[in-house]
Amino acid sequence: MGTTCMATLGRKNVLAGNVLTAARYAQRAAPEYFRRYREERRCAVPPAPLTPHPNRWADTGLHAAWLGHSTVLLKIDGFTILTDPILGERCGPRVGPVTVGPRRLVAPAVSRPQLPHIDLILLSHAHFDHFDMATLRGLEREGTAVVTAKYTTDLLRPRRYQSVQEVGWGERVRVGPLSILGIPVKHWGARLHSDVHRGYNGYLIESGRYRVVFGGDTAITDSFKSVRAKKPVDLAILPVGAYDPWIRMHCNPEQAWRMGEDCGAECLLPVHHQTFRLSREPYLEPVERFLAAAGAHSDRVIATRVGHEWSLK
Repeated sequence: MGTTCMATLGRKNVLAGNVLTAARYAQRAAPEYFRRYREERRCAVPPAPLTPHPNRWADTGLHAAWLGHSTVLLKIDGFTILTDPILGERCGPRVGPVTVGPRRLVAPAVSRPQLPHIDLILLSHAHFDHFDMATLRGLEREGTAVVTAKYTTDLLRPRRYQSVQEVGWGERVRVGPLSILGIPVKHWGARLHSDVHRGYNGYLIESGRYRVVFGGDTAITDSFKSVRAKKPVDLAILPVGAYDPWIRMHCNPEQAWRMGEDCGAECLLPVHHQTFRLSREPYLEPVERFLAAAGAHSDRVIATRVGHEWSLK
């Protein structure tokens, strides 16, 4: 909803419709899903291959750690940002005590209790693997702001955050020292089948001497050319997975590299892979193809495994 009043009025109907749709989905998928669910419960989710140490990051410079999927912890001159946080074991709708959806292939590189204070949560769109309600509720703090796509505030509990601001394409908001610009992307925003009104964004984050692009989720688009400037983008966080067979809504690794070049990024962090099985491509194919696309510039790729961290001073 576009305003707090509209969000309040529509909240009960939206949530009721979401629960009903989720229940119908669960009923159709139940036999196979719960067979796999029982099998998966017999073994723990393996830990992330690497463990970042954000408590050691200085309060100056640009720092980043890939926590898994599209969740990246950023620190820009002491200001912390968490993108599309999902730290639970599964992604999907909640039906009673069970989350109906894919299980993680690897645990988050940092658990929620291990996170530093988060100044800003940046949400690209309302899909379950980017807008995880359990994680977001665990991050509710009076000192934490949220920037999210249009018509998604109704999914949150805004009074439990410092502020919640919606951003559309070409719109800019300020949070603390940051200027955040909404970038058009080629995707869709519906959380379930009926709420097709919801927005979906990429973002340009600017703070002092640093510029960071967070691509959210997107198919190939020329939109990132619009943020190219004399001042380079220091880091572009771009999705590289879930393109087979969803190429109309998710870019492939070569297209992701091209979009990084379009925005003039000096360093690139590939995300949206190695965490959930959402498509048919082999586990390591996205990052291998991304490195191949980088060719002689593979040193500009700052993370290839969950838990990698990087700093620019």
